[in-house]
Amino acid sequence: MSDFGGVVEDVVVPLEHACLGCAQREDLLPTVAAIAATGRWSALVLALPVGADPTPVLAALCTQDDLRDAVAVRGVVAAVEAAGLVEDLLGDALLSERGTALGEDDERAVGEALARQLDEADLVLTDGTADGRARTLLAHLCGPGVPVLPLEGTGGAQLVDVAGGTHRSGARADLLTVRRPPVEDTCGVWTVELTSDRTLHPGRLLERIEDLGAGRLRARGTFRLTTRPGTICAWDGAGGQLSIGETSTWRPGDRSTHLVVTGTEPGDRDRVRAAFTDVLATVAEEAGAQEAAAQQAAGAQGGPREDGFEAWLGPREPHVPAHLLTDPLVVE
Repeated sequence: MSDFGGVVEDVVVPLEHACLGCAQREDLLPTVAAIAATGRWSALVLALPVGADPTPVLAALCTQDDLRDAVAVRGVVAAVEAAGLVEDLLGDALLSERGTALGEDDERAVGEALARQLDEADLVLTDGTADGRARTLLAHLCGPGVPVLPLEGTGGAQLVDVAGGTHRSGARADLLTVRRPPVEDTCGVWTVELTSDRTLHPGRLLERIEDLGAGRLRARGTFRLTTRPGTICAWDGAGGQLSIGETSTWRPGDRSTHLVVTGTEPGDRDRVRAAFTDVLATVAEEAGAQEAAAQQAAGAQGGPREDGFEAWLGPREPHVPAHLLTDPLVVE
């Protein structure tokens, strides 16, 4: 820990957990509480590891009673390399290949880690000058209201002023509420919204999952499967990796499939749109699934057939709650 006067304290704390998110919550946060209790400083900057997901720490700071009363999260700053931004976000390089993995089993893509940071960012600093394509991509992912400033020449007071509001943790990262930002498709960057009240046919989705989720894309949202119509299925892809998981159940009257996909290749946009149309279940297929479910409930047949998504969503029956998986379904 240091301030403008130099190093205040230099302590090595053995981590209690192999999980970085748990370690941040249970080892870092007590230090934050202790610093706040001294009353010596009015502002604190937490510098997380390069590949860290800021969401676990932010969630704890905003929800834990002992911290919420002592610490107010003013903002999140993400730093990016301007020249490599588009490739970092949409390419398939791994953190381990860049020497920035958080452990031996960290198989995340650079784009996945960077996308998580941008989801929370209230301010983006660029190392170097971002060209039109990079700035447009940032606007599509962060929205036009997030400032983008050069790292060089931006002082601490300016950072506090720009990020000096009240941070809404997870506001853009919420897969249930993600929407296309009010930004034009320019400089080769595009975003499409894929929305339907219909479910996705599991067989055709598996067949076309690479067409819908692979490549140089940033994709977020939720979907329903014909075989699991009451389940909120999460869709979260970046850096050539796609994570599919179960989050919770749909509320009555609030069921839909909604994906927001951003990319830079014209052919990818057409491919994604065509694949989405193809995987939508027909009225007859949805009716057949409902009839099968009714027969099963009446005991007229055995347990439900597998739909091919058990590895990611768990068995269909009995219902087993599951969180969004940490192990991604990789499509290349």
